[in-house]
Amino acid sequence: MPNKFRDDDIVHIRDEVYLVSGSNTNWVVVKEGDSATLIDSGYPADYERLLASLATLGLHQGAVNALLVTHAHNDHIGAAERMRALHDIPVLMHQEEVPHARRDFLQQVSAGQVLTQALHPGVLPWAFHALRAGGTYHVPVLNPRPFPTPGSLDLPGAPTPIHTPGHTLGHCAYHLPGSGILVSGDALVTGHPTSRITGPQLLPDMFHANRDRALTSLVALGGIDADTILPGHGPAHYGSVKEAAAQALQRAEPDAVFGRAAGSV
Repeated sequence: MPNKFRDDDIVHIRDEVYLVSGSNTNWVVVKEGDSATLIDSGYPADYERLLASLATLGLHQGAVNALLVTHAHNDHIGAAERMRALHDIPVLMHQEEVPHARRDFLQQVSAGQVLTQALHPGVLPWAFHALRAGGTYHVPVLNPRPFPTPGSLDLPGAPTPIHTPGHTLGHCAYHLPGSGILVSGDALVTGHPTSRITGPQLLPDMFHANRDRALTSLVALGGIDADTILPGHGPAHYGSVKEAAAQALQRAEPDAVFGRAAGSV
């Protein structure tokens, strides 16, 4: 994937928090002096772009204190094992996501399930892109770690994990309380190549392991005191999380989504 960044590919949100656009997916960098927290890492093909984004922000890859995982789909952990193995960066996640990251099992939409949705706008272009970017590669994290303590983590930005199951069993969002930011992963997004709408929304049904739990997690996110959302897909959203979650819930009607199947993006 190209490593050259457009002006809007690395967005300075506030303080030292940055939203970076990879190939159809995002990651977040939280700087604190010469160290940083990295949240997610893009597709396998995004590895060099990830390193380039750190360099653009004045960071060496060794300056990353930890890589926090929202969930273990290939477009979010594509560079995780390389960062762990090559740069000794711990890869942290919810305890229920640890076996998924090890690939003890895989919650991922199958090729057959994607084909059943092939006539929906955007599905085939997204699928071809996902294949090129490594969406079906075997990329286990060999030593994924659960969060060491409950509550805020002792990392740049003091991120607080919020268990938001549904997209996967151990999906987590991260609240950055000092910055008023919610890093929502795929529990709440603002766009996707397979979606026909923009703004706060739930991903189409075929991408969720358990849609009912995903809806419940949206309700839980509505209680977070933050005014900016950095999603796994789509641009940053400025406005209360409560209102955004309510909008996403309202949009999550049967006629606004398609396909009921466990999956990943």
